[in-house]
Amino acid sequence: MIGSLRGVLVDRPAPGELIVEVGGVGYRASVPNSLLATLGGQGSEVFLHVHTHVREDAIVLYGFAHADERRCFEALLGAHGVGPSLALAILSSMSPAALSTAVLEDDVDTLCTVPGVGKKTAARLLLELKARLDLPSLDGAGAVSSPGGSPRAEARAALVELGYAPDEIRTALESVGEDGSVEEMVRTALRELARSR
Repeated sequence: MIGSLRGVLVDRPAPGELIVEVGGVGYRASVPNSLLATLGGQGSEVFLHVHTHVREDAIVLYGFAHADERRCFEALLGAHGVGPSLALAILSSMSPAALSTAVLEDDVDTLCTVPGVGKKTAARLLLELKARLDLPSLDGAGAVSSPGGSPRAEARAALVELGYAPDEIRTALESVGEDGSVEEMVRTALRELARSR
């Protein structure tokens, strides 16, 4: 299994695809649109977190700029009725932070903005992703439950569980007030993280 690639951008053979040459071998990978927008020209260095998808008739590589995007892609693949094309379309339309926010807030409308996702699919996805994504758990009152500590510390712990780096968390929590529930802090921080990606 290929887990990552570091090489030189050789070509963009089709929309949403690129070829990365590593040690004389060109690997063709499908990538989200958000990654394509950040790439340099031919000959620039590229690093991809890769998901290797094996089918009966092909082995397809899916590349991502960040490990959290790959985790979200794999969580989406585990959801009923979601194939690689739809999972990639979702991650082309929204960042992992925006997807996590949509799942936490049961935001069907946001998922419906993705081409190919209707209300029924979005509702089912929200339900399945709550179990598949590493989201902070919510208690019956809708507050994030975490053992002990201040609300800010609990919000930080929840963001760590979601896979964000310490620097990202620090920056996101700067925009969060000291008052409010853990859930409000997490939601505000996730919105900030989604904007910064």
